[in-house]
Amino acid sequence: MAGQNTLTFTDGSFDQDVLRSDVPVLVDFWAEWCGPCRQMAPTIDVVAQEYAGKLKVGKLDVDSNINTAGRYNIRGIPTLLLFKDGHVVEQRVGAVGKSEVVRMVEGHVALAQ
Repeated sequence: MAGQNTLTFTDGSFDQDVLRSDVPVLVDFWAEWCGPCRQMAPTIDVVAQEYAGKLKVGKLDVDSNINTAGRYNIRGIPTLLLFKDGHVVEQRVGAVGKSEVVRMVEGHVALAQ
């Protein structure tokens, strides 16, 4: 379902993959049954491809990973959280377009190629 640059995060890997990452990490909190989440999937995959090497992008299934979803008080999905240096620096709740996702991450990724 996910593109080749879109990662899958889990309760077990979240601290290592997200909180200890050397680059910013965009996490899409989603569920299989969520229509707006499925609508956003192609956008998430495109952003993951376009920012490969500068930004980690991944999805966390809230049904399978309730501990992490609870830890960040995810009440509605889709929810996008942008982590930098282990902290949430941006958040969007609900389906948003690619331009909004790009605005969300642009100020936090390294400008150097």
